[in-house]
Amino acid sequence: MIEFLWPWVFAALPLPILTRLWRRQMATPQPALTVPDVHVWQVDERITIGKHKDRRATLNLVLLSLAWIALVTAAARPQWTGEPVALPVTGRDLILAVDISGSMGTEDMEHAGNYVDRLTIVKSVIKAFLDRRAGDRVGLIIFGTNAYLQAPLTFDITTVQSLLLETPIGIAGGKTNIGDAIGLAVKRLRTRPASSRVVVLLTDGASNSGELQPVKAAELAAEIGMRIYTIGVGATEMRLPGLFGRFGSRIVNPSAELDEDTLQKIAALTGGTFYRAQNPQELAQIYAVIDSLEPVEQDPETFRPVQVLFMWPLGAGLILLLILLLNSTTLRRHHAL
Repeated sequence: MIEFLWPWVFAALPLPILTRLWRRQMATPQPALTVPDVHVWQVDERITIGKHKDRRATLNLVLLSLAWIALVTAAARPQWTGEPVALPVTGRDLILAVDISGSMGTEDMEHAGNYVDRLTIVKSVIKAFLDRRAGDRVGLIIFGTNAYLQAPLTFDITTVQSLLLETPIGIAGGKTNIGDAIGLAVKRLRTRPASSRVVVLLTDGASNSGELQPVKAAELAAEIGMRIYTIGVGATEMRLPGLFGRFGSRIVNPSAELDEDTLQKIAALTGGTFYRAQNPQELAQIYAVIDSLEPVEQDPETFRPVQVLFMWPLGAGLILLLILLLNSTTLRRHHAL
């Protein structure tokens, strides 16, 4: 809606009328304001007292009145106030640490009747998880042989989702470096408020790269009050076709290398929880549980966007004055003839 920052300025609207009345009562009328070529703006007094019916002079009076109203309106500082917009709420500092090593390409996750690779399912579930985290500062760490900060802590959830969806398998190396991933998260969260440091670490293997051991990294995380929720992903059974298709096929455990003991220790040391996901449904349920354990702190603070509008009545007033000038010039020429 339209509001006026200085509505008291409208008290000046009757000022021209009061000035004219005051001049009439003066024995020797004096102009209230002296400007160059003031006669250009002056309306013939005969028009005011109704002795003559000149249309151009009447138009001058109308234009002058409208211009004055427009200028006073501009001086009142009109502005458009929009609908309330919620400010970003102050929630947790949440870092997602996602394993993108070569083993994440294992196609042992069934979705819609087809088997797809683990990372595809993880991306889909995390995207839905992030949709519910509006208000959290979210960061993204990807790790394989090395750990990299893909996205720093930010309120821009959409960008974090895009960066995760665009991350290919194996870009950080084919091995698994859980220790460095946790260490990188500690580095990023140690300056943040202690009550809001949360890491969700997802992997499908055992740490076999890097100098920092996962348990040692977890101890460092515990010192700064960082909670780590660990998720082990991967099916426990997968049928491999034999030489003649299903005939001679064998069943293997594609998650044999998953180090559940270490993931449990990491979670226990930091006050988090270890979860095991063997299919997309379990993975989605795990992220829903984490979402409930770490709720976003809602803040009702809002603001209304404001757009200034004074330039419109100001521009209209100047245009009316220009038209008045042209019309007055024509009127004077008409009387000269």
